[in-house]
Order: sequence, then structure tokens, then C-alpha cells
Amino acid sequence: MESQLPAHPLHEALSTVRTLRRSLLQKERFKGWSGPTRILSGTLALFAALLLELNWVPGTNLAHLAVWGVVFLAAMLLNLGSLAYWFLNDRMIQRDLTRLKPMLDVIPPLAVGALFTLVLILRRDFELLFGVWMCMFGLTNLASRFVLPSAIAIVGVFYILAGALCLLLPGMSFQHSMAMGLVFCAGEWAGGMILYLDDRRYAAFVREFETPEED
Repeated sequence: MESQLPAHPLHEALSTVRTLRRSLLQKERFKGWSGPTRILSGTLALFAALLLELNWVPGTNLAHLAVWGVVFLAAMLLNLGSLAYWFLNDRMIQRDLTRLKPMLDVIPPLAVGALFTLVLILRRDFELLFGVWMCMFGLTNLASRFVLPSAIAIVGVFYILAGALCLLLPGMSFQHSMAMGLVFCAGEWAGGMILYLDDRRYAAFVREFETPEED
């Protein structure tokens, strides 16, 4: 019976390098946000805008606000649901709560945006809401640029520029639903595609470095 030969030192070294490189990539890239979920959220916003433009909802600011509230709530639940699924099922992170730290980066802009939204609603100043929301989404994307693909910063700048235009443009009305629908749809599709393509590249990288070397 032949004795089993020890693994070649070079093969062991290559295996160690692959493991380390994969570990580093996992730590650098926060994978809790889902590209397809962002795309779905953007599509939902465009659908809501079309619904409002077709006058299927009462043409009051409060009715429009209720529709956008439903959209934001649905988008939040979708994204948190995908985040929870990733956290509970990704064997690489092993349900380590410290891997959720990047979520803290988006809390400040979301909190400030929520505060401004509340103040504007209480003052019945609905015309500035679109601009505030767009800037808020822009800041959340910029806040994530160090743990997501760097191209996500472009999405953040896009949202902020669109928000600034809505805030400065005279005659901008909260009833112009397509402004919010188109910007949010474009931004979320762009952000979602960035995440999706990055996930594909990472998966290809892992497959390449996990393929056993031929003797």
C-alpha cells in the first residue's frame, strides 16, 4: 500500500495566498446591499410616479405624500430583507455582528433627511421634499463609497446634483411626480448594476483562485 505523499510546499503556499486574498476582499467589500433589490426599488419608484401622473390617486399633496411613503417603506423593507438574508446565510461572515458596521455610515444622512422631511411636512412646505430626498440618497451613497465599489460615489453625486436642481429650480412642484420617479429609478438602477457587476467579478475571481492547480 503506497504511502500518501506530502503536499508540495508550493501548492500549500498558493493555497494560503488564495485564502488570504479572499479574506481581504471579503473584509474590504460590504456585501449586505443587494444590486437586484436596488433595481427593484428604483422600478417601484418609477411605477409610483406613473400612477400619480395618471391621476389614479387624488391630486392632493397629502395623497402624493402617502404614495411616496409607501414606496420608501417598501424599498426599506426590501433592502433590509436582503441584508438580513445575507447576514443569516453567508457562511463567510458566520453571523458576525461586526460585519454590519458599514450600516452605521448611512444612518446620519438618513436621520438628517428624515428630520428635514418632518419639518417640511409640519410646515406644509411640500415643494422642497424631492430635493431633500435626492440629496439624502446622494449622501448615503457617498457615505458608502469606502465599503462598496468606488463607482457608487458617482451615483451619490448624481443624486445630489439632481436634488440641488430640484431645490433651486423655480416653480418645482411636489405634484411633478416624474421628477422623483425618473431620478430615483435612474439612481437605483445605476447603483444596483454597480453592485451586481461587482458581485459577478468577485464570484469569477473566487472561482479562478479556488480552481485546483494541475500537478
